[in-house]
Amino acid sequence: MSRRGQLAMGWTLALLVIALFVNLGLWQSRRAVEKQAMLDAAERVLLERKAQPLAVAGDRERRHDYDWATGAGEFDARGVLLLDNQQHDGRAGVRAYRLFRPELGDVMLVDLGWLPLPHRQAMPDVPRPVGRQVLRGLVTAPPSAGLAMGPALAKQGEGWLLTRVDMDAIVDATGLQAPLAPRVLRLDPDLPLGYARDLALLPNTLPPDKHRGYAVQWFGLALAVLATALILTFRRPRTP
Repeated sequence: MSRRGQLAMGWTLALLVIALFVNLGLWQSRRAVEKQAMLDAAERVLLERKAQPLAVAGDRERRHDYDWATGAGEFDARGVLLLDNQQHDGRAGVRAYRLFRPELGDVMLVDLGWLPLPHRQAMPDVPRPVGRQVLRGLVTAPPSAGLAMGPALAKQGEGWLLTRVDMDAIVDATGLQAPLAPRVLRLDPDLPLGYARDLALLPNTLPPDKHRGYAVQWFGLALAVLATALILTFRRPRTP
């Protein structure tokens, strides 16, 4: 193959690789912007703590927004829902959810907090709080499902073990005969109800700074490929 043909093939490959790396860098940059916007919006709500009724969780037009909400109701008699593979202070465990029926508004999921999981064969016991309860906390979208593979939940004793929080799957599995709010209530850590918890929005995923760092790496690799291609193009061929 002639040198011109080698250069054409080399540049074609280099440009494809550069385009791939640049797109990966742009994706990481967009994720950083999205997550920073999430954190900023939640921080404003947590600073103001302007209480809304729990019914705001059912507003499907605001399924990605944040609200500080409070209200009364009772926990549904159905079993606990345990979200698997959850980290807390570097330890693996599950996050406990229960269905809650507010006096006003749709049935909603309440995040009761994190529990350790010492044995895979034995799920932690999560008793249902009985009677009228007055709750407050941050209303937010459920945890991101990531790459959805396999069933979202499976029956486990009296409750269910979740691989992700899929509202439609929860309705089907529990036989809930009422609308389920698209957002969940993350309990105020100051409430005596529930288990270990905080209001961190990104406990099991990358923060914005990590995404920015990865974006810089991808852009750096794209520049490295470009520099290598230029060097190989303008390097003088060795004379025999």
